[in-house]
Amino acid sequence: MTEQLKQMIAVLPPWIVLDPLLHNWLLEDIGRGDRTTQGLLGWESSSGQASWTAKEVGVIAGLPLAGRVFQLLNSDVSFVAVAAEGEVCQRGQVVAQMQGSLSALLTGERVALNLAMRLSGIATLTRKYVEQIADLPTKLVDTRKTTPGLRLLEKYATQVGGAVNHRMGLDDAVMIKDNHIEAAGGIEKAITRIRSQMPYPLTIEVETETLAQVKEALQYGADIIMLDNMPVEMMRQAVEIIRDRNNRIKIEASGNITLETIRAVAETGVDYISSSAPITRSTWLDLSMNLDLSSMEEKETLG
Repeated sequence: MTEQLKQMIAVLPPWIVLDPLLHNWLLEDIGRGDRTTQGLLGWESSSGQASWTAKEVGVIAGLPLAGRVFQLLNSDVSFVAVAAEGEVCQRGQVVAQMQGSLSALLTGERVALNLAMRLSGIATLTRKYVEQIADLPTKLVDTRKTTPGLRLLEKYATQVGGAVNHRMGLDDAVMIKDNHIEAAGGIEKAITRIRSQMPYPLTIEVETETLAQVKEALQYGADIIMLDNMPVEMMRQAVEIIRDRNNRIKIEASGNITLETIRAVAETGVDYISSSAPITRSTWLDLSMNLDLSSMEEKETLG
């Protein structure tokens, strides 16, 4: 892991925000009750142990959430993350261990694993993108192309992978995109109208597709200029134009950025590269849970 990645700190939202989400996902899965676990164990409070194992190489993310899932079902469950958030796990590596109510472990297994597998998959692909430009000043940022209901967690996973969060929502900043420009009748009108309507200053970013639009965005005071779907050579020209005019303006590149092209884009001198791919093109990291009932059997034998 590079020094740049080591300095990145991913921060989960507070539990007061996350607990209602976790409750809803547990309710979705449990419904009127876990028929299988209740049928096997009834209301017994027997204790069990389990471990999670990685079945492939990847970047771990979401273990604190998984532990919280089990603890919402039974507060006595002990969940230990053996692997740290952002750590690269190997195939066959134990990444977490838990002990407590056997019913809670069995009932919460799927929701907990689903979250960790989904977030670890995002962190894994994000890390691959970030590593392509790790020695350059350009930063990878995510987008609002997230799964409804999962934005907070998916954006957390990109942080774990080494990316920077872009807007969390529409209220974070102004981003004037192509359809806004069309609706307003041009970049000048869009910027002017929005500035006149804002009760307090907000950062204004403008999406551009041509050098003419770049110059117009510069002229009318954009704080960030996005270079969208531009060929690399045009992007390089746009960066020169912006830097010559106003070196304080931040420049973002976007549009079909792949693992093969991200470095060439970063080398044009842009400050940020935004991509939805780490979330939309990621696959779940395969994790599995295995029960260890040997301690229970020993207690029964001694009894």
